[in-house]
Amino acid sequence: MTRSLCTLLCILSLAFLLNACGFNQVPPGEITPQAQGAVRDAYAQMGKPYRIGGASPRQGFDCSGLIYWAYGRNGVKVPRITRDQLRAGHGVSREETLPGDIVVFRIGRGTLHTGLYAGGNAFIHAPRKGSRVRMESLSTPYWNKKLISIRRVSG
Repeated sequence: MTRSLCTLLCILSLAFLLNACGFNQVPPGEITPQAQGAVRDAYAQMGKPYRIGGASPRQGFDCSGLIYWAYGRNGVKVPRITRDQLRAGHGVSREETLPGDIVVFRIGRGTLHTGLYAGGNAFIHAPRKGSRVRMESLSTPYWNKKLISIRRVSG
């Protein structure tokens, strides 16, 4: 083997290894402990009241506040505002969705809504004024039709 061919193979092998390992990437099908914790903590808030601008169990939650709080409790910085959560982390396909992924919906002209995927085609969210944190199915025609992005964040 020539020296240049050996060097090229070493460079290609290193590039493959670095790409395969990835920096701050979650391997497909693997749920991080932070994502598991965020889902657990969001689930524990079920029944808490919706409160616009709310981001704590004492205040109540709005949709993005619930995600911000749940991930924050698990050491992951997630944007506080819904439109910024739409750009957080990286996008994944519906088939790759894992518990802890942020599901983003367009519920009206220019209005976004977020929830936390819990597994089993369900997500946890703070729906609207007068309601409480709850779990719903992505299979519901309303939510299925309005889903525009799934975002995966990592610590």
